[in-house]
Amino acid sequence: MKQYTFHYGRGTKSFSLDESKVIKEVDMPAVKPLTDIKQAVLDAVYHPIGQKPINEIIKPGDTVTFICNDPTRVANSFDFMPVLVNEMNRLGVPDENMQIVFSLGTHRLMTQEEMAEGVGKEVASRLRMYNSDCNVPSDFEYFGTTSRFTPVLINKHICHSDHVILTGTIVHHYFSGYGGGRKAVLPGCAAMETVRHNHSFMMDPNAGLGRTTGNPVYEDQMEGVALWAKGRSVILFNAILDAEHRFLKMFAGDYIEAHHEACKFVDEVYGVKIPAQADITIASCGGYPKDINVYQMQKTMDNAVLATKQGGVVILLADCEEGSGSKVLEETCRTLKTADAIEAKLRDRFLIGANKAYAITRLTKKAHFILVTGLDRQLAKDMLFDGAVDTVEEALELAKQYVGDDVHYILMPTGSLTVPLYRPE
Repeated sequence: MKQYTFHYGRGTKSFSLDESKVIKEVDMPAVKPLTDIKQAVLDAVYHPIGQKPINEIIKPGDTVTFICNDPTRVANSFDFMPVLVNEMNRLGVPDENMQIVFSLGTHRLMTQEEMAEGVGKEVASRLRMYNSDCNVPSDFEYFGTTSRFTPVLINKHICHSDHVILTGTIVHHYFSGYGGGRKAVLPGCAAMETVRHNHSFMMDPNAGLGRTTGNPVYEDQMEGVALWAKGRSVILFNAILDAEHRFLKMFAGDYIEAHHEACKFVDEVYGVKIPAQADITIASCGGYPKDINVYQMQKTMDNAVLATKQGGVVILLADCEEGSGSKVLEETCRTLKTADAIEAKLRDRFLIGANKAYAITRLTKKAHFILVTGLDRQLAKDMLFDGAVDTVEEALELAKQYVGDDVHYILMPTGSLTVPLYRPE
């Protein structure tokens, strides 16, 4: 027997398994993390992809808006924002000419304390900071409609600066292909109706993880952001992190070209080949904030299913300290009660929050999900999970009723990041 320890919430959970029954432990390939963060940031912006160096773009007295991630996405903005802000100062942009907008999409508003924690106290004390609240119509300006009829309504705070710098990190995304890049603007700084209409394309079979060409969600986002970006100075700064939240590589430059290059690197470090699918996959989201709520946990569900046989079991370690993350998600599950009913309702009328109910429950048709979680037990049942327990040992015992005793495992200690790649001969 071998003991394994996985991240769980703000701590860990340990369990033991017969090592001979473990098909594979799905880990990211070994990539040496960056050690000199400041130099890496400067190297990226002075040697950008598809764009002039930062000192040839930024002029003294210019105005700059930074778009930063909210707490549900690990970005380590507190590491790179001081470097970027101080470099703007050096190039002649005073603090009063800079501001930060947090790309919340449809997520809850951030507190001032969370903002300061996100970008660092020093930067927070120097720059104006705003939430992009998708539910305040007067905060948004209209830039036209995409060919798929998505109204492009973008937060006014990112519409009147000389330069907009899109920051954040990139991981695979289960229906828009990849995070990062254009997502800082749409959905990050878009109005609710813009997000709702764009995300409705997630139900198209061509919308999927790691897919851009032919993906209607991605293509609609790109078209919408292009309408906003026309005639505007837009600069990308995206990073890729490892499972321990250390920087692996930084990309800067044109928001399209630099993002394309970054996505190639994401495929290299997050995609992991597996020799077979498992009877039981044990996956951790990677701890807080990846398992802050069910809304975020769902991304790990999508990855874990790829490692699991049809009808197998996924044991998912997810603390969910903030519960489901969406009252609409909860109410949709309680009211409609089955995956088929949720899908039918969503096809009739797409609603943010209800889309997560669909994203979660559709996966229960492929595998049984048993949560090791702090989530309310009745709520877990309402969302069609097959169990909610306190320990991995309890989950393993419960899994026997679905797959028996003679089983093989795949382990995913960083399930929100790693994408199992199974290619049967």
